[in-house]
Amino acid sequence: MMRRILLFLTGCIFVAPVLVLVSGSLMSRFELGEYLGALETGEGFVGWTLFPLYPTFSHYGRLLFETPQFLTVFWNSVKIAGITLAGQLFLAAPAAWALAVYHFRRRGFLLTLYVGLMLLPFQVTMLSNFLVLDGLGLIGTHWAIILPAACSTFPVFLIYRGFRSLPQSLLEAARIDGAGEWRIFWKIGLPLASNGILSAAVLGFLEYWSLIEQPLAFLKDPSLWPLSLYLPEISLEQAGYSFAASVITLIPPAFVFFIGQDYLEAGIAAAGLKE
Repeated sequence: MMRRILLFLTGCIFVAPVLVLVSGSLMSRFELGEYLGALETGEGFVGWTLFPLYPTFSHYGRLLFETPQFLTVFWNSVKIAGITLAGQLFLAAPAAWALAVYHFRRRGFLLTLYVGLMLLPFQVTMLSNFLVLDGLGLIGTHWAIILPAACSTFPVFLIYRGFRSLPQSLLEAARIDGAGEWRIFWKIGLPLASNGILSAAVLGFLEYWSLIEQPLAFLKDPSLWPLSLYLPEISLEQAGYSFAASVITLIPPAFVFFIGQDYLEAGIAAAGLKE
C-alpha cells in the first residue's frame, strides 16, 4: 500500500508541470493577469488553479492561424528530426550488424571507440564539428545539425545488442540454405532485432526534437530554428501564448513515447544484457 502511495505522489510531481501548462494555455489573458500579476508588481503571491474559470482556445487560435512563424519552425523540427532518424537507421543498422555478426581484427577496439564517442558531450566536439562543417560550407543550414546527428554512435550501440542476441546457429542455417548476407540481414536480422531498432528511433526522436545547443551554435537565421528555440520571451502579456506553444511542442514527443514505450523498454533491456 505504501509503495502505491509513494508511486502516486511521485507521479503527481512529474505530471504537475504538464497540467500547469495545459491549464495556463486555456486561461484568458485577464485570468492569467490575476494569477501571475504578482510577478510584475512584486506584491502579494502568485496563485494558480488547474481548472480555468472561463476556458478559451484563443491562444491556440492565434498560434496556429495568426502566426506563420510558428508553423515554419514546427516543420523545421519535423525536417531535422525526421531526416536525422532516417540517416541514423540507414547508417547504424549495417554498422551494428557488422560489429555483432562478423569477426574481424580490432572489432573489440572499434566497439570500445564507439562507446567512447557516445559518451562525449556536444560541448567537447562543438569546435571540431564547427570547423569541419564550416569547411564543407554547411554552417547556417539544417545539414549542419542533421549530418553530425545522423552519424551518432548511440543507435549503433543499442542496435548492436539486439543483433548480438541472435543465435549464431540461425544465421549459419540460413547460409547453409543458400541465403546471401544481404538477405540474412534484411529477412532475419532486422525483423528479429526490431526492438533495438525501434527503441533507438524513439530515443533519437525524443532527443532531436528538443535540440537547443546545436541550433544555437550552427544556425543564425531564426527562420531555420527548430521549435525548441521558438518560444518567445515569457512576459505577462505573452504568458498564455507561451503556454500554448509549450503544449503543442510537447504533443509529438509524448505521442511517440506512448506509441513506442514497449519497444523502448524491450530495447533498453536487451542493451543492458551482458554477452
